[in-house]
Amino acid sequence: MKQIGSSSANRWRVSRDAVSLLRPPRPARPVTIDALPQQVTLDLARTAMIVIDMQNDFCHPDGWLASIGVDIAPARTPIAPLAAILPVLRGRDVPVIWVNWGNRPDRLNLSPSLLHVYDPDGEGVGLGGRLPGQAGGVLELGSWNAAIVDELAPETGDIHVAKYRMSGFWDTPLDAILRNLRVDTLLFGGVNLDQCVMTTLQDAGCLGYDCILLEDCAATTSPGFCTDATLYNVRQCFGFTAVGGVLRAALGEIPETTAPSP
Repeated sequence: MKQIGSSSANRWRVSRDAVSLLRPPRPARPVTIDALPQQVTLDLARTAMIVIDMQNDFCHPDGWLASIGVDIAPARTPIAPLAAILPVLRGRDVPVIWVNWGNRPDRLNLSPSLLHVYDPDGEGVGLGGRLPGQAGGVLELGSWNAAIVDELAPETGDIHVAKYRMSGFWDTPLDAILRNLRVDTLLFGGVNLDQCVMTTLQDAGCLGYDCILLEDCAATTSPGFCTDATLYNVRQCFGFTAVGGVLRAALGEIPETTAPSP
């Protein structure tokens, strides 16, 4: 019998006369970490890392937020923790999924209500607008603006999802990709914690995923009380919070795996 399926975790075996719906076995690879509100044991075999909006327009001194006077220093704080943990996760065969703004050049995937959030009087440079000296529009798919910051250069095998809303689940293939990977636990990092990270995590919780926010791998340019409220709501309603450095230390005790063919 031959295998069919785009993910090594989700394949049938087929022949001219028969089909086996039995997916490949996935032995559990548990790891236990301190978290809030409780200690958590997760299964690396069913886990993916979601990194949200670590892009030039949000995190680079020449990007969009900096150009409109936003202090981007907080948005850069997740870079070092993410750079430390992502290679460790890859080495344990945990998929890394980049969920980033990626607008169409004609902005036809952006509603007036969404454009208004970043350009309330119609006089500024909002989503898709042009900054002086830059060829691409703000957060335009394929442009420097929408690219992931150099310090977090993705690797071959990472998965990319373009989004056009605060949440990475609306009008994107993210849920379908996760289900095809047979993933049910999601680790979250990126910016802004109280906006795109929170809404994506919230939707993930509503869809039935187990959600763990890595606090040191996420940040926001919003006032401090926004972080406090987000952490409270994640712990109270949508999942758990943990520290990426703690997870990295726990993973250091688990041997690297040889990733299966896709």
